[in-house]
Amino acid sequence: MKEALIDWFVVNLGGKVSKEFIVFLISMVPILELRGGLLAAGPAILDVAKWQAIPICIIGNLIPIPFILLLITKIFDWMKGTKKLRPMVEKLEAKAMSKSGRIEKYEFWGLVLFVGIPLPGTGAWTGSLIAALLGIRFRKAFPAIVLGVLIAAFIMTILSYTVIGGILG
Repeated sequence: MKEALIDWFVVNLGGKVSKEFIVFLISMVPILELRGGLLAAGPAILDVAKWQAIPICIIGNLIPIPFILLLITKIFDWMKGTKKLRPMVEKLEAKAMSKSGRIEKYEFWGLVLFVGIPLPGTGAWTGSLIAALLGIRFRKAFPAIVLGVLIAAFIMTILSYTVIGGILG
């Protein structure tokens, strides 16, 4: 699914906007985030220089996070007040909370690892949602998410530019 979304951005925006802007947009999108941005930026797809791609992906991934941490519970409460949106919100909350065990137990470091280790269903968006639903304060959650994004950037840079780039690039 991630590959199809990355391909959609590359095909539909390629030639219309810069490669760097495509990478920035991919990094902001839930599910794809920094991981998808660095994969797209790597030599196998868009071939954006590593020194450009890393800060672009980090900034793109972090831009939505304060809004999620500060506003998502209010937005969800409003959405739950509507008949049509309530089931969707409850499903999103249940899915996020099903992954909240380590974050709830270890808070800061649990959130860092949840965001930083690139596994399916983890990342800054989901980590922010879980932190907001658990009531973790912004001043604790945001630095943990930033640190997690930096760890994910390190891991994904190695995968995108060294491993995948070495094989396909």
